[in-house]
Amino acid sequence: MSPSYGAEDDPARDARVLPTAAIRAAALAGGFDLVGITPAVTPAGFSHLVDWIAQGYHGTMEYIPRRLDAYRDPGRVLPGARTVLALALNYHASVGSGDPRPPQNAVAASGAAQIARYALPASDYHTVIRRRLRNLVERCNEVVPAARARGVVDTAPVLERDFAQAAGLGWFGKNTLLIHKRLGSWLFLAAVLLDVELQYDPPHTSSHCGTCTRCLDACPTQAFPAPHVLDARRCISYLTIESRELPPEELRAGMQDWLFGCDVCQEVCPWNRKAPTTTEADFQPTFDLSGVDPRLFLTLSPEQFAERFGKTPLARPGWWGLRRNALVVLGNRGTQADIPLLHPLTADPTLQPLADWAIGAIQQRNHTAEASG
Repeated sequence: MSPSYGAEDDPARDARVLPTAAIRAAALAGGFDLVGITPAVTPAGFSHLVDWIAQGYHGTMEYIPRRLDAYRDPGRVLPGARTVLALALNYHASVGSGDPRPPQNAVAASGAAQIARYALPASDYHTVIRRRLRNLVERCNEVVPAARARGVVDTAPVLERDFAQAAGLGWFGKNTLLIHKRLGSWLFLAAVLLDVELQYDPPHTSSHCGTCTRCLDACPTQAFPAPHVLDARRCISYLTIESRELPPEELRAGMQDWLFGCDVCQEVCPWNRKAPTTTEADFQPTFDLSGVDPRLFLTLSPEQFAERFGKTPLARPGWWGLRRNALVVLGNRGTQADIPLLHPLTADPTLQPLADWAIGAIQQRNHTAEASG
């Protein structure tokens, strides 16, 4: 007579539970703060991505529509994928008093430009996360020797935010970011795809934003046409990082003193008030990236820029992109003393319209101050 198995003695169940527990423990031991496990199926938000692209909200990021098939099917990223390990790392670092940078009014008074918190460490987070993913993939191969696994971060065509929600890590805020009750939204997301089935976590099906609209109301460029919808073309992060064009004139004042990225919608979020800070050395800010002088980028040569910032997140928009961003910051925060520095850029055909605008904005601000004084 064949032995009978109850639910607790199911060999198939054991074959999933035991490696799941080992892989989950390896992810946490390997430096990830959150891990959830979900099937590698078409993400629930894929249809929203298609609609988002149809609205043109992706701007010039043409790589997104080009990779739609991969976003739809994780098997295009890892053939035979059956499982997604959804991973998150807390990057909320502190300096001194616990605030990662001085308050807004202090930054403006000092003439320094703001940089998004995730870009304050000296190392690019992609490098840090990929190293941890490689180690985790090796551990997965040890736990399940026959399995194939691939680690991915946000450069791969995987909707990691959707898989994180499906794996129970949090909900989508009205600013489109994943929010975790304890860690808030200061999170890097990553994933490991595997071609074996594991024990899956329940999805996070509730939202805890309620009637709050602080993130939407605070956006300086009004980049949210509706809750949970981001028009990247108006987003400061897109304008300073992804875009290779001059920002539209009507958005320049709203870009304020943001040199690289933007944190406004996260800084006003109530779920980030008590978000814990990380002690990870890789995510600690560096002095020369925190509150950097925008004028610096108008004086560096391409070679000097590459030597100083080539291995930091600031390398993404590149030398030209940071010069463009610095012109916006100085147009919004500069003084008459900055005009001699800006004049030579009026001879650069790629920056001339923006340099003219920055000089005009400074002069108009100075004229208004004199008239009111």
